[in-house]
Amino acid sequence: MIDALGSVGSLLLVGGTSDIAVATAHRYLQERPLRVVLAARDSARRATVAEELRAAGATVEVVDFDAEDPASPERMVAAATAGGDVDVAVVAFGQLGEQEQLAHDPAAVAALARVNYVAPVVVGTVLAERMRAQGHGSIVALSSVAGERARASNFVYGSTKAGIDAFYSGLADSLAGSGVSVLVVRPGFVRSKMTEGLPDAPLATTPEAVAEAIVTGVRKGRHTVWVPGAMRWVMSGLRHTPRAIFRKLPI
Repeated sequence: MIDALGSVGSLLLVGGTSDIAVATAHRYLQERPLRVVLAARDSARRATVAEELRAAGATVEVVDFDAEDPASPERMVAAATAGGDVDVAVVAFGQLGEQEQLAHDPAAVAALARVNYVAPVVVGTVLAERMRAQGHGSIVALSSVAGERARASNFVYGSTKAGIDAFYSGLADSLAGSGVSVLVVRPGFVRSKMTEGLPDAPLATTPEAVAEAIVTGVRKGRHTVWVPGAMRWVMSGLRHTPRAIFRKLPI
């Protein structure tokens, strides 16, 4: 359980091989040793991350999770909580997709929607039920500024992020008074393996900066954070930009 000083004892990383998830674990480990449950597909990357976190002082448990398997969320949460309560769960999986392919391939659109929207919604539902039963916990959902106003260059991806943003924001309200909180994180462009090879966007950030925002946001009981913070004001302006101008912006 999170103590009076805001220290976390157990951390569940759903999509635990993502750069942001790993950075979040390292940020918490700067404060104290903790139990980390790494939920991801069985892969060499998962094994490497597990060893890396053990070397940093974590007690690591590994559980299987596949966002493309509809039954996986319930199995994953059951396995993750079998060894004790989870204080903070970070939902950090997703795919960027290629808009050019998505514009012409309905199957690819459906697959991206399942991974980026359907699976996170089911994970959130199962996590909320479990945390409500234990009486405490924080769920952190990785959204994106791309979901605040979909752009022509990645509107399928943006639409999935808009969906999970709305879901987790509503989930937060539904959990009021339960002892469970939800933090929606809206990063801008993050330099990570997901965006490797893409040119930096304005106000590009890092997994470590997102991790810092997560730890601070959970500790302060915030509902939403933008990373970097200036993105909040940038997106406020873009949301109100006339459509004819918005579609011509080089973003």
